[in-house]
Amino acid sequence: MKRWNKRLALGGAVCCLALSTMLAPVWAGTIKVGAIFAVTGPASFLGGPEARSAEMVVEQINRAGGINGETIELIIKDTAGSSEKAVSFAKQLIEEEKVAAIIGPSTSGESMAVKKIAEDGKTTLISCAAAEVIVDPVASYVFKTPQKDSFAAQMIFEEMQRLKIKTIAIAAGNDGFGKAGKAQLEKMAPDFGIKVAASETYDSKSANLEALVTKLKADTSIQAVVNWSVVPAQAIIAINMRQAKWQVPLFQSHGFGNVRYVEQAGTAAEGIMFPCGRLLVVDSLEDSHPQKALLSRYKNEYEATYKEDASAFGGYAYDAMNMVAAAIKQGGNDRAKVRDAVEGLKDFPGISGMFSFSPQDHNGLTIDSFAMMTVKDGKFMLYPGK
Repeated sequence: MKRWNKRLALGGAVCCLALSTMLAPVWAGTIKVGAIFAVTGPASFLGGPEARSAEMVVEQINRAGGINGETIELIIKDTAGSSEKAVSFAKQLIEEEKVAAIIGPSTSGESMAVKKIAEDGKTTLISCAAAEVIVDPVASYVFKTPQKDSFAAQMIFEEMQRLKIKTIAIAAGNDGFGKAGKAQLEKMAPDFGIKVAASETYDSKSANLEALVTKLKADTSIQAVVNWSVVPAQAIIAINMRQAKWQVPLFQSHGFGNVRYVEQAGTAAEGIMFPCGRLLVVDSLEDSHPQKALLSRYKNEYEATYKEDASAFGGYAYDAMNMVAAAIKQGGNDRAKVRDAVEGLKDFPGISGMFSFSPQDHNGLTIDSFAMMTVKDGKFMLYPGK
């Protein structure tokens, strides 16, 4: 597979696609920002919307005159979901391209692989992946925009308490996101009086989970299943559960926030419950909701530009790119000043929520950034009573 990078320098104005071994033109009066996304490959459902969202932000900034009179050049590197490529690209962006900051990677495994590289290179990294371990423990130069795993687990368990569910099974992918979420669920369940009767890990690329479903269904004490993974498994486990006539509630993680998963699962997706940011249900929010205007603007702009549904994943990159832009406006092309400016962001409006970073918190969100949702008639909606 050929590796490629995409450089965006609008307001310059250039957009070119080339092999990664070729150099794009160097523009005077530009500030380089790196982006590491899984644009192709099995995680393209994450990286594709992220790359397009970041491009959209840069286009808008440069069209309006740039930042402090300088053009932003966005250098996108496609990892195809490979941690090895993420490491190589991170080093290249820091050491050769001299970027002011990096947004991404798309997946938790890739983000953990490059965390130390960003820290050692004293270059701000704003990850678009969800695992809480990316920012816990805190690393000085590493931030992330998706909500915390622990917040998602808490919301799921609180809903289970309301439904009087006492015994559950956990199923999780064997990638970084799945492993991190599984650990959070196992750790937090006792605090909510919930027993984990089974906790299983499967290949995230599995095309069939019938054997796992059969094994879990055999334990008649299990009242609900929590699946923590990314596609294709999210749709597959729902299909396999309904094929097995197993009607216990299915909860998913915040990784379920793309209507494509509902489409893939078909009627098996009906009734799935999961926590996610409010972008998915923006049309049902009250006009007075503090996020309504921003969410509506992003959704409308993205869908008009790219002719596809906006997702929470694209929102992660939208937030990250806007944070970097705000930090560059304050700190210029100085990496240390950009880092300080990001950490100093308070009440910063984003797609994932209102961000307020601190030296102790490099996620910057509260549990209120989530809402509990469900699937009804093939569409996302706020969970009843939420």
